[in-house]
Amino acid sequence: MSDAKRSPTSINLHQKSRMLEIEYDDGARFELSCEYLRVHSPSADVKGHGPGQEVLQIGKEMINIQEIEAVGNYAVKLIFDDGHNTGLYTWEYLYELGIEKDNYWINYLDALKKAGHVRKLND
Repeated sequence: MSDAKRSPTSINLHQKSRMLEIEYDDGARFELSCEYLRVHSPSADVKGHGPGQEVLQIGKEMINIQEIEAVGNYAVKLIFDDGHNTGLYTWEYLYELGIEKDNYWINYLDALKKAGHVRKLND
């Protein structure tokens, strides 16, 4: 990624579909599921405190975001309905999650499979 600072021009939560829609000042637009955002939380609870300490998030298929709190002019704090509310989603991290969505999602599904977890959706 370049050194240019990207900022969202709009952030919209669609609770019924459990999607967060983000548009950036460079024209990029991403739709990120609440599950995807939850399992890729930048918090220490998920990322750990160093390489190899990541904690696989299981059973987050039906997760939703209850609230979005602005943090200065650089991030948001997402409050999920499972009580998870740590980790700041910076504009750059959200952009990365959008750009890398396909790769990150495939890696997550592979990790679930290796852990023997079958995703359950009640849609």
